[in-house]
Amino acid sequence: MGQIDLADGSVEVLGKGNKARVVPVGRYAREAIIAWQQQRAALANADEPALFVSQRGGRLTSRAVQQRFHQRGIQQGITSRVHPHKLRHAFAHLLESSGDLRAVQELLGHADISTTQIYTHLDFQRLAEVYDKAHPRARKDTVRKGKSRKLP
Repeated sequence: MGQIDLADGSVEVLGKGNKARVVPVGRYAREAIIAWQQQRAALANADEPALFVSQRGGRLTSRAVQQRFHQRGIQQGITSRVHPHKLRHAFAHLLESSGDLRAVQELLGHADISTTQIYTHLDFQRLAEVYDKAHPRARKDTVRKGKSRKLP
């Protein structure tokens, strides 16, 4: 409960390898969380710090979250298996549509930019072009000439 800032629209999450990062919370999610908090008050055990709790009042398990994703996918008529990891795949589309490689890297929690490139299945040449345009130490002369750097 203490890691979400609805006024700021952000939440600190703990990811793979116990790596903490701050991610944005959009308007619709904030509205849903506010509505949920009213229900949560009646369900949660007094000492439970988790935002999302089960009917028994304790923290939701990762398996419970997986099951809810799967059930919601079925309700929506999605034929492929829906699971939480698919949310990470959605960030790959952010990269392709926005070109903001650093933002996607941060949202995915990757320490190395090459991990983001592999994850999104983009070719390395495209990654280099985005990097050259965005990175402050990129070779500006090659970008101005409309060329990307050549990679081995």
